[in-house]
Amino acid sequence: MLDPALLRSRLAETAERLKETRGFTLDVATMEALESQRKQLSTETQELQNLRNTRSKAIGQAKAKGEDVAVLMAEVAGIGDKLKANEHALAEVQAKLAEIALGIPNLPHESVPLGQDENHNQEVLRWGTPRGFDFPVKDHVDLGERHGWLDGETGAKLSGARFTVMRGQLAQLHRALAQFMLDLHTREHAYLECNVPLLVNADTMQGTGQLPKFEEDLFATQVGDTKRYLIPTAEVSLTNLMRDTIQDADALPLRLTAHTPCFRAEAGSYGRDVRGMIRQHQFEKVEMVQIARATDSYAQLEEMVGHAEKVLQKLELPYRKVMLCTGDMGFSAAKTYDLEVWLPSQNAYREISSCSNCTDFQSRRMQARVRNPETNKPELVHTLNGSGLAVGRTLIAVMENYQNADGSITVPEALRPYMAGAEKIA
Repeated sequence: MLDPALLRSRLAETAERLKETRGFTLDVATMEALESQRKQLSTETQELQNLRNTRSKAIGQAKAKGEDVAVLMAEVAGIGDKLKANEHALAEVQAKLAEIALGIPNLPHESVPLGQDENHNQEVLRWGTPRGFDFPVKDHVDLGERHGWLDGETGAKLSGARFTVMRGQLAQLHRALAQFMLDLHTREHAYLECNVPLLVNADTMQGTGQLPKFEEDLFATQVGDTKRYLIPTAEVSLTNLMRDTIQDADALPLRLTAHTPCFRAEAGSYGRDVRGMIRQHQFEKVEMVQIARATDSYAQLEEMVGHAEKVLQKLELPYRKVMLCTGDMGFSAAKTYDLEVWLPSQNAYREISSCSNCTDFQSRRMQARVRNPETNKPELVHTLNGSGLAVGRTLIAVMENYQNADGSITVPEALRPYMAGAEKIA
């Protein structure tokens, strides 16, 4: 959520920036009308409260003198009725303003390139050289059909489209990747491993920006009157650990990680990547979250991206680093880097990690704060999140980049300790 001060004192300027950078049209006329009502009702409410207090004191003084207070009592009752009506009207106006504010995306950082879509993203670097093959390259689906390792048909029978069953050595390799990532982030990058709920309430989803705007992309459950949502990423649970808390300054930055299943309805994907595991309703991810002070968050973003890059480097998977343009960033992000891994079957780089600084956009929703040691007053923290990495897509990259002519897959050296020393799955 944007700073309310921007929407009050700099509304036109903010609307212009949103239009230019995000292609988002803010209804300025409605906002101005509601803000005018809010100010008027707020002033009237305060005046009525003061008047009621004055008249109440007058009643007390009149009673002390033995005077008749019936007229004053009737006046106070009338003021009370008017005050209740004003307070109700004020609450309605404030709710409308809050509803609009919850649908406004974050403003991009000044360093983010201006653009409408992925075609305007800015490549920062490339690492590694794509392997040359002297045999026809297979994609991960063809490789996974060996021994029934990868079974989309059974996944569809059990759950529907975009679900997959993994078996045998491929399932073991998938598990090895997640363990390797967790160990790297906890042992070398100082993240605290967490085990978090996969089902969360609406307040939690609103805290990180999934609600109310993106409800159609979520899977929800309803038991009686209780509605809960399956997390689309562990960012939701990890970041909300800070909700309604005040951290000590010397505890920041906090680095948190978790390996969880993730669930996405993919309502807006329109049939993209339907073959194999690239775009699934259920997948696994090792998530990284950092909680930082405002002065440090952009340095922490660079650090977090480096942590995700280290996974790819240790696996010796070629990748490129891209800064997303203003029109391609997520709703809550102020600045985002994507890491795209090389997939030989597509002869292209595909996203495998997205790391974002959300500044105080999420923390304002969550009231996640840090106590300033100089002023002793609470301030909003900055929240950051990133994939470190998407496990299924990493598995795809390993399968395709390490494939052999006979359909076997060489196990990257970094994963062999997690595979009982196996050098190959075949």
